[in-house]
Amino acid sequence: MSVIQKIRDKYARWAVVAIALSLLGFIMMDAFASRTSLFGRNSTTLGRINDEKIKVQDFENKVKLEEEGMKSQGYAGGETRYQAIENVWNMEVERALMNEEFEKLGLAMGTKELNDFLFGANPPADIKRGFTDPNTGAFNLQAAQQYFSNLRKNGTPEQKAQMRQYLDQLEYQRITEKYVSLLGSSVYFPKWFLEKQNADNSLIAKASFVSIPYASIADSTVKVSDDEIKKYMANHKDEFKQEEETRSISYVSFNAAPSAVDSAAARTEVEALKTDFAATKDETAFLARNGNAITNSLYVSEKQIQVPSKDSIITLPVGAVFGPYLDGGNYTLAKKIDTRSLADSVKCRHILIGTANPQTGQPLLADSTAKQRADSIAAAIRGGANFDTLETKYSTDQAAHKEKGVMTFSSMQIQGEGFAKPFAQFILFDGKPGDKKVVKTDFGWHYIEILEQKNIQAHHKIAYLTKPIVASVETDDGAQNAANLFAGDSRNAKSFNDNYEKSLRPKGINRLVAADIKPNDYNIQGLGTSRQFVKAVFAADGGDVLQPERVGDSYVVALVAEVNEKGDLSVAKARSVVEPVLRNQKKAVQIKQKFGKVTTLEAAASAAGQPIQPADSLRFNGRSNPVLGYEAKVIGAVFNPLNKGKVVSEALDGQAGVYVIRVDDVSTTPVQVAGFDDQRKMLQMQARQTMQYRSPLLALRKAADIKDDRAKFY
Repeated sequence: MSVIQKIRDKYARWAVVAIALSLLGFIMMDAFASRTSLFGRNSTTLGRINDEKIKVQDFENKVKLEEEGMKSQGYAGGETRYQAIENVWNMEVERALMNEEFEKLGLAMGTKELNDFLFGANPPADIKRGFTDPNTGAFNLQAAQQYFSNLRKNGTPEQKAQMRQYLDQLEYQRITEKYVSLLGSSVYFPKWFLEKQNADNSLIAKASFVSIPYASIADSTVKVSDDEIKKYMANHKDEFKQEEETRSISYVSFNAAPSAVDSAAARTEVEALKTDFAATKDETAFLARNGNAITNSLYVSEKQIQVPSKDSIITLPVGAVFGPYLDGGNYTLAKKIDTRSLADSVKCRHILIGTANPQTGQPLLADSTAKQRADSIAAAIRGGANFDTLETKYSTDQAAHKEKGVMTFSSMQIQGEGFAKPFAQFILFDGKPGDKKVVKTDFGWHYIEILEQKNIQAHHKIAYLTKPIVASVETDDGAQNAANLFAGDSRNAKSFNDNYEKSLRPKGINRLVAADIKPNDYNIQGLGTSRQFVKAVFAADGGDVLQPERVGDSYVVALVAEVNEKGDLSVAKARSVVEPVLRNQKKAVQIKQKFGKVTTLEAAASAAGQPIQPADSLRFNGRSNPVLGYEAKVIGAVFNPLNKGKVVSEALDGQAGVYVIRVDDVSTTPVQVAGFDDQRKMLQMQARQTMQYRSPLLALRKAADIKDDRAKFY
């Protein structure tokens, strides 16, 4: 017992320390795994722009608003969210950097200026459109102010957030205009600059030259080493900076798209529903039970039906079903529900007695009073009253006032979701030209007269039952198992490449490359969209082989072939840019040796075996010459006063080859120019116009300290 007690006494302290360290290790592992601090707080910072932190929740709220806006404009698909994230990030960077500049300069927009901007003589275009009287062209200040006031007081939280975002954007745009105007006003051209420019523009020269093009030496004979590229990059550091890490992968994909067997199974499934689809009297309920919806519940003319097998479908008797037929990735049945002779377009006119303001929702008139007024208008017109006079006096439809209530709609517009159903029923289905009727809608009471119904022809209402052709479990499992087998045998770059050559190349499976993948990318060119796959690429190390990942209709096994860290570009990536430059420099050395010591142009021509060529009417202003092309070094030598009437003593390496030049003559020609003040004004105007399209953001972004951690959250 004493021995055991001694061990306990001696080592108890160390045991406690060991246990404590173990617990600390578990805590730290959990902290890193869940991005929490030791105090349990989740990381809330998505990025940093100089000293400004971008909070995750604030950023996500803006992404949702941007996403909703994009969808309202017709954008759809899985990439919409990722594009919204990219848009919001760029806006956050721009706003943060520009706001720093605004603060330094004291640029701001007060409440009075904002109100004047919104409701003054030159309001934003969208506000002006919504609150301008079409008859007078006058901006309705009171209506605009009332709309915003009502939104502030009674709007939903979402509406208020959208309004705040809208006003913030207007304020930002206005201050940005001030900033750009301030920069533009700083442009100045001194008199000496104008004098020098005029003098240079008046110069004209004649020269003769002998040249040997770089193309005369085969590229394959001139080698450029990695060390030479590194040296060039070191001397041109700013040209070879990489703003963020990029990666390149080599990958193979295993097709998991539906097979011919899967297609046949989908057709059989649709075929089995054909009899019941034809028999049902409630197509909407039938399609809902079978996981479909009526994809076209409108009456559509023959020319507007854009589906395969259209000719067979439109000739069906009512109640008959055609199909199955292929439509994209679906098998489809088409059932004709009805056919009616309808107009392609309807011209009508109306007088609206509105019961509520469509912009503010405020009540205008009691429903009973509005109906009584509409009935009175109908009676007055039957008695011979002038429609235009009554429309001008009583109609509350501001949009239709300009044409005295006359409107023309296509049959598709009339059947659209936003079109008032009772109005549509009368002008398209029930009425004929000359018919008049008082109709109630959500907008109020209308007196309607049908003026014209054009191009009456057969319109068809057709219900479509569709079943997508999807890969079966067997097809998917087959592709996944093949991908797993390949990945399991490919643990590194060597085995990946060896296994490909041995097992996949003989089967016709291609090994492809995707380069310059960035941390926040969601789409890989040639492969498809998968944010999860991109994250897996960046979670791995160079030379790692990833586990199979589903991308589109394929399982992909990828090798992380190249990791290009943020900072200096790698030699491999820079080679395509630097190698031609260094190769031409080496060629220039060889060509100059061929010319030897330059004495006369004739001697240079003899040594090179090339003719002497004249170059007339050379100008200093940089324009390309028909014979010489654009060679800056040659032009500079020609207009060097020390070279006039001489052969330039050194061969010049230009853009296309090496040149030996003789300057035959340099003179001046009269140049028609405006006065200095007019020249200065013109140059300043051009500079300011250029600034309108060349944002200072590029320079600000380059100088900023930006940390982008979006890839950790999205």
